[in-house]
Amino acid sequence: MKISLSPQRRDDRLKVIRSGTDVLLINDEVFDFTNLPDGGTIPAGSVPCEWIVGPVERIGGQLHLMLILPHGPNPSQAVTLPDAIIDPPIGWEVSFPNDPTPAIEDVIEEELANVDG
Repeated sequence: MKISLSPQRRDDRLKVIRSGTDVLLINDEVFDFTNLPDGGTIPAGSVPCEWIVGPVERIGGQLHLMLILPHGPNPSQAVTLPDAIIDPPIGWEVSFPNDPTPAIEDVIEEELANVDG
């Protein structure tokens, strides 16, 4: 399985678990691509999932799809230019690149600096 990522500024959260060879649990909803034949394509927009963008394809026996990667303001390069995720482990939550959430003290300090400056 190859999961490409399309970064997008969003405040919601994406949770993906690879629950089978070609099965993903995306924010608690099951998407099973087991029956997609080699060389087959599900056109962009045909899968009823707002997180899947672009077509879902099986190329050389491997499932290829693209997911939106939500991020906050001022993302790092690791988030804005992410590598594809290849063969995430079955039964585990997929690990996406992310930026640490700032501590509330850091946010307040930054806001005060903006007011003073």
